[in-house]
Amino acid sequence: MDQKKVIEAIQQVRSAEKRKFTQGIDVILNLKELDVNKDEGKLDEFIPLPHGRASPAKVCIFVGPELKDQGQKFADLMILSDDFGKWTDARQLRKLVRDYDFFLGQANIMPLVAKAFAKYLGPLGKVPNPEAGHILPPKANLEPLIKNLRMTARVTIKKAPTIQFSIGSEKMTDEQLADNFKAVYDRLLTKLPKAQHNIKEILVKATMGKPVKVVQ
Repeated sequence: MDQKKVIEAIQQVRSAEKRKFTQGIDVILNLKELDVNKDEGKLDEFIPLPHGRASPAKVCIFVGPELKDQGQKFADLMILSDDFGKWTDARQLRKLVRDYDFFLGQANIMPLVAKAFAKYLGPLGKVPNPEAGHILPPKANLEPLIKNLRMTARVTIKKAPTIQFSIGSEKMTDEQLADNFKAVYDRLLTKLPKAQHNIKEILVKATMGKPVKVVQ
């Protein structure tokens, strides 16, 4: 993908009517020759963005006493295993799942995490993901993991052959946004069965703006 073409699309997005708030910048990839009902059409990737997200991801951790001190220092929210019994209100649980982007769990208490929270985390795909390294050994070093997650985008294919993800906000430079796009695009090419041949079109848009097509 020619980065100049991506930057041209970003510049067109910026030239639209200004809003009174900072807009995010999203990319939409419409796909082709991909059956989302088969394994080849399933995708769930956690991709660090070199210049970070529009706003840092919020991280909640479920831990035992072994990680308590680190959790207090580095996580946005820490829920100790001893306090799981306090989380019984459905509204409170739904708000928790909405408010946080990523959930990490200590490995030896994951059965307790599942019992207390999986009913609410599961439907939104936010149960701690072992393949992404979100299940932690009791002696894990949380600082680099959480720092990395704050700059990570989750990119998925769900029911339609479309991928939409944020590459940052209009506060970033065109080059920073293009770099973030490239990080995601390059990873996706390694995951899609036919690489770039699965990509029908690429669109860039601001939160409240109209999509602009990237000329390929």
